[in-house]
Amino acid sequence: MNAELRFRPFFSLTRREIKRFLKVIVQTIVAPLINSSLYLLIFGVSLGRNIDLQSGQNYLVFLLPGLIMMGCLNNSFANTSSSIVGSKFAGELEDYKVVTLNPWQILLALSTGGVMRGLMVGFLTLLVGEGFIYYEVGHFVMPENPLILLYFLFVGGLCFASLGVSVAFWAKNFDQMSAVGSFVILPLIYLGGVFYSIDTLPPFWRSVSEFNPILYFINGVRYGFIGESDVPILTATILSVVMLSIFFSISFFVLKKSNFKRW
Repeated sequence: MNAELRFRPFFSLTRREIKRFLKVIVQTIVAPLINSSLYLLIFGVSLGRNIDLQSGQNYLVFLLPGLIMMGCLNNSFANTSSSIVGSKFAGELEDYKVVTLNPWQILLALSTGGVMRGLMVGFLTLLVGEGFIYYEVGHFVMPENPLILLYFLFVGGLCFASLGVSVAFWAKNFDQMSAVGSFVILPLIYLGGVFYSIDTLPPFWRSVSEFNPILYFINGVRYGFIGESDVPILTATILSVVMLSIFFSISFFVLKKSNFKRW
């Protein structure tokens, strides 16, 4: 009974975060899904017919894992950051002062809500993408390594959900939060190999791309889906754990130093 009472606030906060984005499902789920569908139609179907990859892989099939990861990362970040910034202006952060939750539990609850939204968008993008693939090549493409696919989606979502917590406590308004997403995260995602293989880049730019951590998340998902990757999958796995540790540690530090809860 004591254990149930101890974890009830954690599950309540997690459930609240999930219900929050489900209440505006058109904005949080449908809109990103439409964006992914447009990418698939314009780049995968229209332009992809004229693109020949060195591996011989169909470009639409190559593109889909990157879009799945992009949707997961963007929406995991957006969910936690918008939740906290919105709570700042609504005065709801004061509620955390009266709940029996430690910093790790609050961080994990907020991040879990973000991951759930990211995974939902990623899964729906996969379903829509399979429809485009069936139309284009005449058959569905099943993931080569489903567990690896799920691993990178989950860990990547957790990383960006926790990053959203840090950015939200730093940001003084929605404009600053949006600036980080537009001028930092989005360019890193686009330059992380969503639309192209880094094998096609000149040596200098390939070396620069290898410093982009998102490259390893995207290629991890691509390996899980089609069994191909521009980077060693073991390296991608190790770096994903390192990035998760860094992002969670930063978010934990921010929570401890913030005034929103007294510990």
